Amino acid sequence: VQLQASGGGLVQAGGSLRLSCAVSGNIFGHDMGWYRQAPGKERDLVARISGIGSINYADSVKGRFTISRENAKNMVYLQMNSLKPEDTALYYCHLHRAALSPKYDMDYWGKGTLVTVSS
Repeated sequence: VQLQASGGGLVQAGGSLRLSCAVSGNIFGHDMGWYRQAPGKERDLVARISGIGSINYADSVKGRFTISRENAKNMVYLQMNSLKPEDTALYYCHLHRAALSPKYDMDYWGKGTLVTVSS
C-alpha cells in the first residue's frame, strides 16, 4: 500500500488549502488520518476518520479543518481553513489497517506534503 499526499504549499494566514491523499490500495473499512510534524517537534494527530465515518480532530484545528474520504476513489482529504502560522508543518497521510489480532495491525504512511503559513 502506498499513500501519496499532495496539496501543500505556501499560503498567507487566514487562507485555505485542501490536502489530498491518494491510496494505492482499498481504503474501505480502514481508519484514515492526517498527522503533522513541525520542525523540532513530534508528529501529532490532526484529524482521523474511522472506517465507519466517525471523526475526531485535534483541539487546535477544530472548527477550521475538515477531514473527509471517498472510498470509491481511495482518497482522503483535509480541508484547511483560517490557517495560522502555527499550522506550518509537514502533513502526513496515514492508514491504519486493523487485523483480527492487534499484533497484526499495519500502519502505512505517505511521504508528507509541506504546508507553510506566513503571517
